[in-house]
Amino acid sequence: MPAYASKEELTDAIKKSYVLYDQEFDAINEPEKDLLKVNIDKTPSQNLSYQIGWTGLLLSWESDELKGIDVKTPTPDYKWNNLKGLHEFFYRSYGSYSLEEQREILSKQITEILAWIENLDDDVLFLPEKRKWATTAAKWPISKWIHINTVAPFNSFRTQIRKWKKG
Repeated sequence: MPAYASKEELTDAIKKSYVLYDQEFDAINEPEKDLLKVNIDKTPSQNLSYQIGWTGLLLSWESDELKGIDVKTPTPDYKWNNLKGLHEFFYRSYGSYSLEEQREILSKQITEILAWIENLDDDVLFLPEKRKWATTAAKWPISKWIHINTVAPFNSFRTQIRKWKKG
């Protein structure tokens, strides 16, 4: 994972990777959104649902902690050893939306994440253990949590969508 030296580097990475990821859905027709193809583990709808789910969790962890709520990551109903179940929950929760609606939801969440980053103190963003929800044995700063839930999957899932379109 790249170590970001500034908020600008992080937000630029998110914007760039998100735009490229989102553009991959331009050429996908709505009737194909749930089509699973060989050697691709997610449909276009599942791909977007996954992203909506994780970016939504990221925002909710921060929001809940600031409200004084004891945050259970990833969720109170799903533990880290049941991510497949969590992902299936995301697919059920967002899969009934059209691709356009899913893209709009994700776009709004990315806008919220970018605003959140801009409003965080650098120490909170780049130093570990500044939020209870982000305190792990790995001692990741919030910037890494943001990266692994935005930039990293946008890049890898963009590749998946491109393969899906060719398949």
